Amino acid sequence: MKQKFDSVVVETHGSGLYVFTGAAQDFVRRAAIRDGLLTCFLRHTSASLLIQENADPDVLADLEEFMRRLVSRDSRLYRHNAEGPDDMPGHIRAALTATSLSIPVCNGTIALGTWQGLYVFEHRDAPHRREVLLHLIGT
Repeated sequence: MKQKFDSVVVETHGSGLYVFTGAAQDFVRRAAIRDGLLTCFLRHTSASLLIQENADPDVLADLEEFMRRLVSRDSRLYRHNAEGPDDMPGHIRAALTATSLSIPVCNGTIALGTWQGLYVFEHRDAPHRREVLLHLIGT
């Protein structure tokens, strides 16, 4: 059994989904582990990770719009607003989604479905540098 670590920085420019599938797949190729499990872990509290459709950009836009309707940005609803009106809503959105994903690796490639991609889901309005820790374990 072998394991490898790396990280990917995803530059965001506001709320929305940012693909990092290619960077994760490049890491898997370089790691030279043919079969195993890739864990992606986001080191932030106001963004999250998703496996989502990678073909139709309307899916990504609809997800962002849905989250905006689901989680209010009305600052009167929250005590925590130290970093602005999108701060606590960003934390709530991250709590409703995931900060870690596990993806099988088969024959040296990430075993995603045809229409699946890996995304950082940015929940803040301002640009951020989001770090995704990659951990691959296998043979």
